Amino acid sequence: MSADATFEDGGESPLRLRALDVDDLTVISSLVQDAVFPASEMKWDRGKRRFALLINRFRWEDADKAAARNRPVERVQSVLVIEDTMKVQTQGVSRDPDTVMSLLSLSFKAGADGTGRLILTLAGDGAIAVDVEALEVVLRDVTRPYAAPSHKAPSHET
Repeated sequence: MSADATFEDGGESPLRLRALDVDDLTVISSLVQDAVFPASEMKWDRGKRRFALLINRFRWEDADKAAARNRPVERVQSVLVIEDTMKVQTQGVSRDPDTVMSLLSLSFKAGADGTGRLILTLAGDGAIAVDVEALEVVLRDVTRPYAAPSHKAPSHET
């Protein structure tokens, strides 16, 4: 994992993580839980073998600090990039570019030959399957944090 980026004006450092194994991917998955994105912000660049999503995520990494200050969890726009992409398949994903989807989790199933399949599970039984040559996922904040419009974070209590 790496966390080496800073904003140009020296402000609070944006999050930048890189997952090369399943343990690192678990960390990224927890941070993108409940992120939302319109279908139009899903891009597969076949030439560069890269699949990317521009997501609007809760800053779960600061949830305890926000609760201690009696403030809601903030949101931030981030880019989620999957490198070495060979194939992308969707199931239950709208083709309407204005449809907003909610990302629930990321998981990885390794293949016998060193390749694997990264599964992005979406709310409403949707999924994006990304076949990769090797696991490499980057999560990088691209905006400053801001208050969630609803001033509420989803509850994950059972």
